[in-house]
Amino acid sequence: MPGKGKRPTMNDVAHLANVSYQTVSYVVNDIPVVAEETRQRVLDVIQRLGYTPDAAARSLRSGKTNIIGLMIPDANNPHFWETVSGAEDEALAHGYSLLLATTAMDRERERRAFDTLIQQRLDGLIPLFTYPEDFVTDLKMLKRRHIPVAISTSGAPFPDVEVDLVHMHFEDATRELMDHLLGLGHRRIALIRGVGRSELASDRTMAYRQALETAGIPFDSRLLVLCGNTLEDGFRAAERLLDLDPRPTAIIGINDLMAFGAMQAALRRALRIPADISIAGFDDVPMSSLLSPPLTSGCADGVEIGRQCVRLVLERLRDPDLPLRQVHLSTRLIVRDSTGSAPGD
Repeated sequence: MPGKGKRPTMNDVAHLANVSYQTVSYVVNDIPVVAEETRQRVLDVIQRLGYTPDAAARSLRSGKTNIIGLMIPDANNPHFWETVSGAEDEALAHGYSLLLATTAMDRERERRAFDTLIQQRLDGLIPLFTYPEDFVTDLKMLKRRHIPVAISTSGAPFPDVEVDLVHMHFEDATRELMDHLLGLGHRRIALIRGVGRSELASDRTMAYRQALETAGIPFDSRLLVLCGNTLEDGFRAAERLLDLDPRPTAIIGINDLMAFGAMQAALRRALRIPADISIAGFDDVPMSSLLSPPLTSGCADGVEIGRQCVRLVLERLRDPDLPLRQVHLSTRLIVRDSTGSAPGD
């Protein structure tokens, strides 16, 4: 028996179970070469002693840690926590755990987070970049080290690097949303582009401008507001829009967080949603359907993004010679009560 306060070892298990150290190792690592009666005896001793295998030692022997690194850009946005949830569910289903880092869409913090993750003994990495061009050399290095990488992108050009990609196509839902608002008689449609950098969400911005052009509505630069990525940023941007004369009859947030800020700004001015102003967003995070009124939103399945990224990593772990893969996920519009006919229609 181990001494008082001493952590039990594999040797302690072997001694009490009257088997060899190697037999205990076979049982712990689930190698099916031990007779069932002996295996059960070893498991009973493991339970009695409270023995837990040393993860670091096991990873050194096997060359695997069963840990995947995940880096997300914004801890305040519920959409990215959905991605974490999907990634963790998929990882756990296959015996893996996640090591998480957040970057706040800050360039220096993103670099520190990435460097910290790759210094760990990871089996794979899922970095959701804000500044992907800063990491081209790093990604090539990881490829040489045979560490699988899967990346999710949407609306921003990605450097020409050989990694597996999950593409989220927000332009689908943007076109649907613009058709929806234009069909309700809206002609002054604003867009709050609350992103960490101006290049992000270009797919939604382009689809917004194309829809206006197709409808014969001149683009008004005052109705496109670039701001930060917090809820308060969305609130302040909406206040600027509501100060315009004439003000917009509809406001789109580049994500639901911006739309939440816009709804609060409208309510502070006693504007009725949607009778006085329509508001919509993107991502369809769980809170969107619970607001009053519930938010019209372009549905992007964050959970599925996380799942698909983990699947790409695990598939490449099983077969490093697979060709590069790209998974394409579409978006769709979910119409709720925050959008209605333009005032006066």
